[in-house]
Parts: sequence; structure tokens; C-alpha cells
Amino acid sequence: MADKAAAGTEPARAVPRPWVVRRAARRTNLALLVLLVGAFGSGWLVFAAGGPTMATMATVVHGLFGVAVIAMLPWKSVIIRRSAGLQVASVLLLVIIVGCLLAGLVQLLVGYLVVAGITPIQVHIGAAVIAVPLLIWHVLRHRRQRLRPSDLSRRALVQDVALAAGVAAVWGGATAVAVRTRPDRPRASTGSRPVVPGPVAAVVLPATTWLFDTVPEVDLSTHHVTVVGGTVTVDELVAWAQPVTARLDCTNGWYADASWDAVRLSDLIGAAALDSAATLRVRSVTGYERAFPAVEAGWLWLAIGSRGAPLTPTHGAPVRLLAPGHRGFWWVKWVAAVELDDRPSWLQPPFPVQ
Repeated sequence: MADKAAAGTEPARAVPRPWVVRRAARRTNLALLVLLVGAFGSGWLVFAAGGPTMATMATVVHGLFGVAVIAMLPWKSVIIRRSAGLQVASVLLLVIIVGCLLAGLVQLLVGYLVVAGITPIQVHIGAAVIAVPLLIWHVLRHRRQRLRPSDLSRRALVQDVALAAGVAAVWGGATAVAVRTRPDRPRASTGSRPVVPGPVAAVVLPATTWLFDTVPEVDLSTHHVTVVGGTVTVDELVAWAQPVTARLDCTNGWYADASWDAVRLSDLIGAAALDSAATLRVRSVTGYERAFPAVEAGWLWLAIGSRGAPLTPTHGAPVRLLAPGHRGFWWVKWVAAVELDDRPSWLQPPFPVQ
């Protein structure tokens, strides 16, 4: 009799609960999608942020999203193993995301590092950009995921809070390890590390350009800068220059507090002209340009040298812009013209496309 009862109850214990599996898979996929979108968006905010407050907030949020994605990978691996068949593009997407995360960890713990001409941050960003179309394809080929009342239940909320607390603890621990790993190269609010330890006078800046911009051939003997319709020669800038210490925080993951020889833009443009304009545009001989609010003219400089020596072509010779408080891609090299504009500066693309 006992054997029959046991036999009768055993199948009930072995019966699978497919609704639990489906719900877990759906919530995992939905959470991963939200986290990946958040990580991508916050990553671009880190690029755009120059001020310490905004940069710190963007860096922390980006790090939290990244750790949360890592935390979801074990659950996603169960879903992958359960799948009947995998598309090559899906496997490629997974590999790219894992590579992006690993490169981000190297950037966090080590900082600026060049291996075979490539830096960790370049791998991190490149992988993220490549992942976008693959992620869109991956989402479109699967069933649309929607929120359900159970996703907002008290139990789900407790689970989400626990996960968020764990992610925050891991991120805090990783940041502490990163600080102790390179105490001689403290991280800036943007996550960048100094290119080399040492005094300002000894800093040697890496030569970098934005995306596909190349170093142009500029005749140093005849070059001049058009400033609001007037002409300013390099010799005049040399005569008027004064030493300025400014931090160049490159999106390549390094920063440097360097000494420059430069002229303040507000000293070259009349106050009346600045008061009547909304925007200050600085354009390179390559066509690359950045627009700033006209009120920032007092914090922008035209540099012709560093530590008493002329700039080199790779560093923007004969004239480059200093834009303290902005990331490196705002520091226009090989400046050809400075113009005033009535259009607001925020109409420009947040990131140059050249």
C-alpha cells in the first residue's frame, strides 16, 4: 500500500513546471535587453561628460550597467543551452558582448595600454558599436517581450533590489581594486588614468586623432587663423602667448595635466561681438569643428606650443584649441578659423562624425 502511494506521488514530484522556465527566460531576456541599452547609452554619456560631477555620475552608472550584464550571463547561458539551435549571428553577438565586457574590465583595472597599436577602450567601444546591429537583429527574430503584472510583483521587486545591491557591491569592490592596482596613476572622474606619472613639466602626450581624421600637411610658415573675420598669424599668437596648465582628458582612456603656451580666445574677440552671439565655432583645416556657447570664450585658448616648444604636427601644429572641462575630441587641432554664430551650440551632433 505504501509502495503504491509512493508510486502515485512520485510522478507529481517529477512533473516539470514549464511556466516557471518560460517566465525566467522571458524576464532574463527582457532584463538583458534593458541593461545592454542602458550600458550603451551611459557609455556615450561618459564620452560626452567633461565636468567632474556629470562625468562621475555617468561613469558609475555605466559601470553598474556593465556589472549587471555580467551578473545576468549565467541565467542567459541556461537559456542558450536549452535552445534547439543557435544562429551564427547569435553566437557572434555573445562573443562580441563578452569581449566588450573583458576590454572594459582591463580598462578599469589597468587603464591606458597599447597592444599591437590598439587600446582596451578602443576594443570596448568598437565591440559595443558592432554589437548594436546584431542586437537589433537578435531582438527582431525573437518573440516580442512585454511586461506582465507578475514582473511588478513584490517578489520580483525584492529580487531586483537584491540584484541591484549585489551589483553595487561588486562595482564598489572592483573600483577599490582598480584604485589599489595603480596608486601612482589615480583615475579621473571620467575613468581615465594619467598617461604617465610625474610632474607636469615631464608629460609627453600620445598622438591621437578622432575616428578617421588624419594629420594634415600644414605650411607652418604661412599658416594663419581667421578669428571672427580678422586674421591672426602664428607669430602674433607666439608673442601674446602665456603659460597655461590644462588637463587633456582623452576618450582613449588617458589624461594629462600639461603646460601649454596659449592665448585666451576672449582676448582675441571683442566683448561686444561675444555678447551678440550665441555660439563660438572652432574649425580645423581638415573640416573638423566643434561649437561652444559664446560665454565660454573666456575658458577657451588657442595654443601654439607646450613648455616653450612649438607643437608637433601630430599634436595640432601650428595652432590647436584648449578646452578645459571638455573631453579630448573637443580640443580641435590644426585650427583654421574661429567664427561666431547665432544658432545654439547644442544643434551640432553630440559626437563628430568625421
